[in-house]
Amino acid sequence: MTQTDAPAPHLAATRLVVRTEPVDELAPLIPRADPRHPLLWMRRGEGIVGLGETLRIETSGASRVADAAAAWTSVAAAADVDDRVGLPGTGLVAFGAFAFADDSASTSVLVVPELVLGRRDGRAWVTRIALATVDDAADAADAAASVALEIPAPAPKRRVPRVAFGPGAVPPEQYMRAVAEAVRRIDDGELEKVVLARQLVGELHEEDGLRAVINRLAEDYPDTWVYAVDGLIGASPETLVRVDHGTVSARVLAGTTARGAGEASDRERAAALVESHKDRAEHALAVASAVKRLAPHTARLDASPEPFTLQLPNLWHLATDLKGTLGDGSSSLDLVQAVHPTAAVAGTPRRVALRVLAELEGFDRGRYAGPVGWIDGDGDGEWAIALRCAQIGPDGAIAAYAGCGIVHDSEPTDELAETVMKFRPIVEAFGG
Repeated sequence: MTQTDAPAPHLAATRLVVRTEPVDELAPLIPRADPRHPLLWMRRGEGIVGLGETLRIETSGASRVADAAAAWTSVAAAADVDDRVGLPGTGLVAFGAFAFADDSASTSVLVVPELVLGRRDGRAWVTRIALATVDDAADAADAAASVALEIPAPAPKRRVPRVAFGPGAVPPEQYMRAVAEAVRRIDDGELEKVVLARQLVGELHEEDGLRAVINRLAEDYPDTWVYAVDGLIGASPETLVRVDHGTVSARVLAGTTARGAGEASDRERAAALVESHKDRAEHALAVASAVKRLAPHTARLDASPEPFTLQLPNLWHLATDLKGTLGDGSSSLDLVQAVHPTAAVAGTPRRVALRVLAELEGFDRGRYAGPVGWIDGDGDGEWAIALRCAQIGPDGAIAAYAGCGIVHDSEPTDELAETVMKFRPIVEAFGG
């Protein structure tokens, strides 16, 4: 079932029957994912995997998140849920990925699987989700049990499919010219910061090897959110928003440097990042943007007193954690609507930055830098910004993305080098 606009009357007649039961063990999760159409959300070996598709909600345009949230509220309100585990990710869940821009040609999607396999806090569970109608209410109790999918055994380990990536719509020379033009506009007072991205393209000839790609991302970048939703695959270090029983949290990243060659050099690079006026200024803009968007929805919102350095295998980030208490009953998708796009992936002021990046980038970002994650029947969920990612088309075409925040003292050659660092996770995951 596909929903393309605001919630239609027929969604009110849609009834999902959901049963979550504990199981002894599901580790490892990734080898149980669908090899061709993986649905997955995990970090440090814990998370959820979806198999099959019971319901699909598609939206587009400026109201894509709000329309999806309204449709989801309607579906969740009508669902018959028996959750015998009660952890984040149990009960009714949908995996989601949203386009970055209002005018993107890419659709935004919520996918409700037939079967969800999950692990968290040392516990494992299976959720079965079936579609019934109001007329079938008398038989609803048996609907979830009728799901034909069995719990898959872990698949044998495969080699990573090799993809040769090349320049996309914007070659390196054009990207550096765009950076220089952005700096000129910043110096002229048009805006304070804009994020400019690059694209690499390739072709995937072994679609059923995607589990190996995801597994490599998870092994190499265990502290990131590793995700796969409707062909969008990646490993993001940035939490857009997380809602869990009235608490809200986020992790803001802005400011980047490469790791050092040795321990001493690595420490020096991290210290230099903390002291960098350029990176601190860029980071402050991103934090201020997130606080401004979240604060109206919270009774309390606290931020890390100072940015801290987040260590990843190939680079350092400046990071700030936000944590608070919801004050208005917003769902996780309501907050996604409020905060996207952040200054970390668009710029400041937001409206001007969106116009400038659209003028200078030269391609449709699709779902890159958009929200990706999951939501449950109560509206709780975890959403990241789709970074370090690639979108795989039905024909096997792949587009990978990486971007940098451009501020007053940005140097085109340095920003190009930073995109190369940020491409590494996804390029190496495809055997590059």
